[in-house]
Amino acid sequence: MNRSKIEWCDHTWNPVTGCRNGCSYCYARAMVKRFSGDTRLNKMDKDSYSLGKAADGGEDLYILGEHMLDGAGKVIVYPFGFEPTFHKYRLDYPERLKMGNNIFVGAMSDIFGEWIPDTWLDEIMEACRKTPIHNYLFLTKHPQRYMQYNVPGGENMWYGTTITKEEETSRVMHLPEGHKRFASIEPLAGDIMPENHSWMFVCLDWIIIGAETGRRKDKTVPEWEWIRKIVDEAGKNGVPVFMKDSLVPVAGEENMCREFPVQLKNPGVSPKMYEKLYGICCMCKAHMKKSSMVTLLARVKRGEQPKQYGFMCEECFTGFCNRSGLESSTILNMQKNNNGINKEV
Repeated sequence: MNRSKIEWCDHTWNPVTGCRNGCSYCYARAMVKRFSGDTRLNKMDKDSYSLGKAADGGEDLYILGEHMLDGAGKVIVYPFGFEPTFHKYRLDYPERLKMGNNIFVGAMSDIFGEWIPDTWLDEIMEACRKTPIHNYLFLTKHPQRYMQYNVPGGENMWYGTTITKEEETSRVMHLPEGHKRFASIEPLAGDIMPENHSWMFVCLDWIIIGAETGRRKDKTVPEWEWIRKIVDEAGKNGVPVFMKDSLVPVAGEENMCREFPVQLKNPGVSPKMYEKLYGICCMCKAHMKKSSMVTLLARVKRGEQPKQYGFMCEECFTGFCNRSGLESSTILNMQKNNNGINKEV
């Protein structure tokens, strides 16, 4: 699990790496070369991995139960290069995050590629089910597999497809109905002609737009008009749009849209973390962050450590002070300055 540099998610989680789509603009393939080591030697270490059958009958896939190490004991992140590999030891990664996050599943692969076995998907979906505080975002160029596999529903499960040009807009039709659906229009390599595909925007809950990055010789720089038409059509249908920073040189900062769906703005927290961060006002019984309430402390003897026995929201605390003839404004100002307040009563 890595803290993501991708603007539209908090973390990337890669239980599977490698892909067989063969996209010319793929950033992941170029990145993998730097962290693969000697793939020929890695494949000779047959005790460290097993092989599995590809769902489409292609070449066998690689399965790792543990990290593979080099001769110096260092982890080899992509021991088989860009060959599809199931890193089973990463399945518990979402459980390690106590706060809810927006997690992009498979940033270094195509999780729903036609070669991925259903058994791999079963284990990944089970890992998602175990930690429902997170929002999980999947992205594929094979959206028909969502329905073939019968993906699980839920407000925190988001299924997307990649579109780079007008001919690929039909992929949206394969996104699963009754689920959260989004499109990543990245890299935008041509006019997708949204005026001719207004149906597409009715189907979507979110749209991400980005330009190709890197130094590839034949990369396309999108035109502002292509971007503007997508944003306008999305606006007519109430679909939030997130424009990646790669579009700033084309659109200008003043035209950038960085919108998130409501669900992705408010990920959850684990029960244990909720208990740690939130409390109940002892007067009005409202559930609030402890940092925004007054902490009530008491001690029996001077000099001994005070003990916490409750919390009170700002409104109730002000009312309590007014009824008791006490001054509350100084204490509340301290709270705002220090992001929290301890009050002995």
